[in-house]
Amino acid sequence: MSPLDRPGPSARGRRRTTLGAALLAAVLLFSLFTFTGLGQQVLCLGGAALCDSRAITTPGATASPGSGSGTDGAKGGAKGGGKAAPKGCASPAACGFPHAGSTGPRTAALTPQNTGNAAIRTDGTVIKGWDITGSLDIYANDVTVVDSRITSTNWWGINLRPGYSGLRVLHTTITAVPGKGPNNGGSDYAVSNMSTSSVEVAFCDVSVFGDALSMGQGNLHDNYVHDIEPFKNLDGQWQHTNAVISNGGGKGRLIIRHNTLLNPTPVDQGASAAVGLFADSAPVTNTLVDDNWLAGGAYALYAGGKDSSGIEVTDNVFSPQYHPNGGKYGAVAYWNPTGRGNVWRGNRMANGTPVVPDQP
Repeated sequence: MSPLDRPGPSARGRRRTTLGAALLAAVLLFSLFTFTGLGQQVLCLGGAALCDSRAITTPGATASPGSGSGTDGAKGGAKGGGKAAPKGCASPAACGFPHAGSTGPRTAALTPQNTGNAAIRTDGTVIKGWDITGSLDIYANDVTVVDSRITSTNWWGINLRPGYSGLRVLHTTITAVPGKGPNNGGSDYAVSNMSTSSVEVAFCDVSVFGDALSMGQGNLHDNYVHDIEPFKNLDGQWQHTNAVISNGGGKGRLIIRHNTLLNPTPVDQGASAAVGLFADSAPVTNTLVDDNWLAGGAYALYAGGKDSSGIEVTDNVFSPQYHPNGGKYGAVAYWNPTGRGNVWRGNRMANGTPVVPDQP
């Protein structure tokens, strides 16, 4: 692969999924599955009233306060208390970036829920304190997943469907089972945003999925993405992997702030980037990449390309954890210095050396 060739698009299947739900654990536990396009069989153990496709209940009535949430960028992502990361630190934790101890659920007392591929259809649903074996397909507004764990063997861990808004995923571990996913054994997206609204993902521990956080608009802050698992997709090609990916054409602002984004995948097994801003669908616009720890990929950052605009890349640390220059071929590719509103400022290697993009 030429160092400047962005890996081509892969088979990223979108699938309708099944419906599973649970009532309060102290009262009644039930499982619920519905027909999908994959021909799965209906099974309902909750009685007629509980088999309503809109029904899913939660053990927590509200999201936990103090999550650092917010979809406008002003509230979410505290930039490490407003202080730049120290120079020369050796790890994300030492530099004040998210790590295993600062992300994921804030309680060990999680309730096991074998939901299967569950469809959420009730506006305002809050899923709190669950240890889910399955995945969540969101056909509702203002859904919150908080202080939970999701272990998926589906295409995604959490997926927001077109036409819905207000999804928040906070303090949650999202992972998959290598070799068990539907994409030739792989799983594609930890959180996928198929809608045109913003999605907030914050303080989450994310691993295994090929394109872990996939969206054109959203607020991604204070997350730890690591241990992406390479796999060959249904086309028999290595799935291209990214800790965060946008394919362009976002309808709102994409904020990527104060995350640890690691892509350890070898280049010959599909690695693209820690942050991949690709104009696959349309030009990449209105995106902030600020105060992140980035490591791995062919390049640690694919920066949007020649038609990009409104791309701000500021105060990021590029780590030599996997490659001396952040990515296999360098820290950044496809930066457009003349794009309207594009800003490159304060980006550096972990030892403090400034990172300056090559001129096109």
